[in-house]
Amino acid sequence: MKKTITIILSFFVGILLNAQPSSDLYKTAKSLMNDGDYDNANLVFNKLLEKEPNNTAAQKDFAYLLFLKRDFAKSIEISKKLLNDTATADEQTYQILGMDYKSIALYKECGKLYQNALIKFPNSGIIYSEWAELNLLEKKNNEAIKNYEKGIEVDPNYSNNYYNAALYYKQNNQLFWTIIYGEIFINLESYTTRTAEMKEIILDAYKKILYLGDAGNSSKNDFEKTVLQTLGNSSESLTATYLTAIRTKFILSWFYENKNEKFPFRLFDQQRFLVREGMFDAYNQWLFGLAINPAQYKIWADTHTAEANTFKQFQEGRVFKLVTGQYYKR
Repeated sequence: MKKTITIILSFFVGILLNAQPSSDLYKTAKSLMNDGDYDNANLVFNKLLEKEPNNTAAQKDFAYLLFLKRDFAKSIEISKKLLNDTATADEQTYQILGMDYKSIALYKECGKLYQNALIKFPNSGIIYSEWAELNLLEKKNNEAIKNYEKGIEVDPNYSNNYYNAALYYKQNNQLFWTIIYGEIFINLESYTTRTAEMKEIILDAYKKILYLGDAGNSSKNDFEKTVLQTLGNSSESLTATYLTAIRTKFILSWFYENKNEKFPFRLFDQQRFLVREGMFDAYNQWLFGLAINPAQYKIWADTHTAEANTFKQFQEGRVFKLVTGQYYKR
């Protein structure tokens, strides 16, 4: 009886799918995939590709769905066909095939794939990030950070490289770059679980760097030395208000002494803008307040409603963009 019902339901589903335009099928398939309904998404993708076998966008999404379903062999088959057509192969196609290879430990093939990808996309932060992940699987941590760094240098608006580089430098007690990359990351990706995690990491690095002067890094370059000398040291207990004062003094000194001319840096430009617009206190409360003392942060938010709301609207409504050529980790 149950089998009969399933056959009947499949029959009516088939009728509905055949009746839908291809564009609607594509939307339905992606919606089902995003909702985690992989089996029905698989059914719809198959029907769509029966109608449009040359729909490369659908093929790429189908390959990703098959990766999620752990049907790596089929995902690899589709991705390879897409890569054979160099006109349609994009970064995501290489990314999906690489994820398939890593999932079944075909590390050598995966490395060759990324080398070929970077010939076509030499400025791809995505590919450098994926290659770094492969390096980590192969226990090549030094190669991994080189690839994260290269991704930051050539594609400065891809957030994942900053996140992973900040974690690496935290683990290796390189406090300066933990702070710099961590704060860039939370401006690129401001409202995720990773953002909350990174705020804690930045705060911990600030505590140490203000007390120790980044003692964990004995090979500072000119940019690091200049920033640390301008920032100075402190032995006081950190609060969001105190950090606002320290960081405001730093920004004012940095631009007053024209250090920005030697080291133009988008993050510091952003901080100066927030100081000028009266939002720097709210920004620092957002960045450090909850991590330092949730009760004190609530008091601040309750007594500074207008400031908090103004900054929130700004943070949610703008796109933080970095520029190439402002790379100083050499």
